[in-house]
Amino acid sequence: MSTEDTQTAMANARFVEQIHGDEHHEVVGAWALRPVGGRPSLNDYVRELHRRRHFVWADARARAFSGESGTLLGNAWLVVKPLLDGLTYYLIFGLLLQVSRGIDNYVGYLLVGVFLFSYTSRSLTGGASALVNGRNMIRGFSFPRATLPISVVIREAVGMVPVVTTMVALILLIPPHAEVTWRWALFPAVFALQTVFNTGLALIAARLTVHVPDLRNVLSFVTRLWLYGSAVMFSFDRFVTDERLLTALELNPAFLVLDISRDLLLYGADPAARSWLTLSAWALATFVVGLVFFWRAEDRYGHD
Repeated sequence: MSTEDTQTAMANARFVEQIHGDEHHEVVGAWALRPVGGRPSLNDYVRELHRRRHFVWADARARAFSGESGTLLGNAWLVVKPLLDGLTYYLIFGLLLQVSRGIDNYVGYLLVGVFLFSYTSRSLTGGASALVNGRNMIRGFSFPRATLPISVVIREAVGMVPVVTTMVALILLIPPHAEVTWRWALFPAVFALQTVFNTGLALIAARLTVHVPDLRNVLSFVTRLWLYGSAVMFSFDRFVTDERLLTALELNPAFLVLDISRDLLLYGADPAARSWLTLSAWALATFVVGLVFFWRAEDRYGHD
């Protein structure tokens, strides 16, 4: 309990000393008590998360480049894996299935899709395992449990720095070369919105999977389906002719991240204002819903 909380409890408590022989009793007002491990108010919860921000950042930064420490290539796998995925998708979809026809700078299109979608998919799967992996910490210490999935997303964001750097270098070096324009300065805003969205998604996944562990086995199928529904390897225009279905697919937040990023980095085009607004709405709504959804079960984590 913080000093502020202690002072408030002492101010509100009524202490009545009763002497019975050698016994000393203290009677405390019931309103001054709170169950150990009980769920705080949402405002208190958010304030506590804010107080832990330095720990979350330090933990995420320390873990960002330690995941592959036992392998020969080490942290290079952060870049090598999406590169291999991109090469695989290029061979299958670009050369064999010829879905690259009609797409300007297909190599760049594919690189942006694979690299940025991997950020969301890793945040989702990492968030789903955050509470399970932190079970011992949950049972041993008192802290806002939301710090665990939030730390996962920040860790993935830090790990994306060399990934995005590689992506940018490749789209500049591989013909047809992307041209640097002032619109590139807007890309960090897209990445920030994607991070906010990923955080809400991780919070939702963390609560769902801690109560229903089987869902972790379903996530790989969900992310694969989401991959194909986000125009990572091909454009919807070639395969979808129904306008209503096309509109629904274009509301997909992962698609919006990729579509806006491609306009900014590859095509030097101004993304539609509707795309910005829709992605912003997705990011804010998912984060708020995810935080409230996670907080409502705060007192149950570690007891299931």
